[in-house]
Amino acid sequence: MFDEDDLDAIRSAKSEWEADEVEPVVDRFGERKETFTTDTGGHEVDRLYTPDDVGDLDYEDDLGFPGQEPYTRGVYSTGYRGRLWTMRQYAGMGTPEETNERFHYLLDQGQTGLSMAFDLPTQMGYASDAAMAAGEVGKSGVAIDTLADMETVFDGIPLDEVSTSMTINAPASVLLAMYIAVGDRQGVDREELRGTIQNDVLKEYIARNTYIYPPEPSMRIITDIFEFCADETPKFNTISISGYHIREAGSTAAQEIAFTLADGIEYVETALDAGLDVDEFAPQLSFFFASYNNILEEVAKFRAARRLWAKLMEERFDPENPKSKQLKFHTQTAGSTLTAQQIENNIVRVAYQALAAVLGGTQSLHTNGKDEALALPTEESVRTALRTQQILAHESGAADTVDPLAGSYYVENLTDELEAEAMDLIETIDEKGGMLEAVQSQWVQRQIQDTAFDRQEEIEDGERVIVGVNEYQVDEEPEMDLEEVTEEDERRQKERLASVKAERDDEDVAATLDALRAAAQSDDNLMPYIVDCVKAYATVGEICDVLRDEFGEYHPGSAL
Repeated sequence: MFDEDDLDAIRSAKSEWEADEVEPVVDRFGERKETFTTDTGGHEVDRLYTPDDVGDLDYEDDLGFPGQEPYTRGVYSTGYRGRLWTMRQYAGMGTPEETNERFHYLLDQGQTGLSMAFDLPTQMGYASDAAMAAGEVGKSGVAIDTLADMETVFDGIPLDEVSTSMTINAPASVLLAMYIAVGDRQGVDREELRGTIQNDVLKEYIARNTYIYPPEPSMRIITDIFEFCADETPKFNTISISGYHIREAGSTAAQEIAFTLADGIEYVETALDAGLDVDEFAPQLSFFFASYNNILEEVAKFRAARRLWAKLMEERFDPENPKSKQLKFHTQTAGSTLTAQQIENNIVRVAYQALAAVLGGTQSLHTNGKDEALALPTEESVRTALRTQQILAHESGAADTVDPLAGSYYVENLTDELEAEAMDLIETIDEKGGMLEAVQSQWVQRQIQDTAFDRQEEIEDGERVIVGVNEYQVDEEPEMDLEEVTEEDERRQKERLASVKAERDDEDVAATLDALRAAAQSDDNLMPYIVDCVKAYATVGEICDVLRDEFGEYHPGSAL
């Protein structure tokens, strides 16, 4: 880069510029704020960046070329020039029939991958007829009770022609088994199934709380999925290690990197302890990040995460396959930044967040609908969100070169700072005994809570401007058509479930559930037994209840 004589000359010129040009202007007019920081207040932003701020940068070791270690510039050599990111709009609409209709609509509008949202009962391992499900059926996504529902969702959608992401965690094994069973019914070779299950229970204990079982059996289920899919569905990503929900809970960008990668380390170590080889499963690990409004901070975050994961994998696990060190990730624009006030402003927020994700090299992207602060998105708002991605892909030029912000003194400086801060946090987690111990002690949760509290104070004090909320308000809001899940939708779903139960072979259901119970009591891989259960049309609740009986349930405040 620059030698020390060059840097001395730059420092001298900068000091002269500040004295002659900057100080007189600041003395006369001042600046908007005394201190500027990145979005979550983690890093002070200087007025100007020069080569002196990246003087230690080594091109080969710190940047390299796209598709080569340390993957700072991306995991693929041609970026989006060969293939655009997957446009994967998150969708799940009350009933399986409505979700099927929305999926077909999105595919007709040019979406290139599916992303499935489940209602809260499904996420918690309950069927729609459970007492715990009352009033929640279909509210936050689609209700999936049996294989019949999954068959309806994918009616007319060949699974060998799409990839599907499923945001499901504690019962991920069950929903994955249903997806595999649908593929079997369609005659699709399991090796051709493509997609992702989130399957990230650690972040449930940290941020999201849709857990079922205690950590130890949960980790067993995850490693069973790793092993099963390595043999049966090698193109399917077996986990999406999620920083998204950690960030949405209030973390900084550096905390999002650190806690997500620390979760990843825990999963790798657990799989190795279970006897798996790192190169058997690590290439199918994927990640999931949020994208916020501060474009340059987000770009630096994605670049830092890629580089740090490659270093961690190399230093700690010594894989032979380069793909085991590649951090591939899905991005969702930030739901917590959407406002109920002046919801049209959300279109602009989402566009900037999507731009940051693309400049940062995401592999797939969901853009939020403008109305998601109020309800499930309408067809119109979903179309606008998808068009945002398509305009970005085809009209903005952002996809035409790989890692276009590389070499920016500010972006490279911030990439280094975020990586260093994230590494410090990971080393602190190591000192606490690893991520499970750090979560058990509530240390991770307190870090996030403190950051969220500080951010909210800044908003309430007016130090942080949220357009339309604490500045630039208007007195009236326009009326909007909103999607609504009704009591009639819940009644119809329960009737559908009752019909499936009446028509299935109860002896077959009982036999497969008994076999699953015996497997849970042994060291057998659970996945083949769960596939048998779903093919017998056992419900999500029945399968999860067997595992609840054998593994127990995790309750907040209990020891991990």
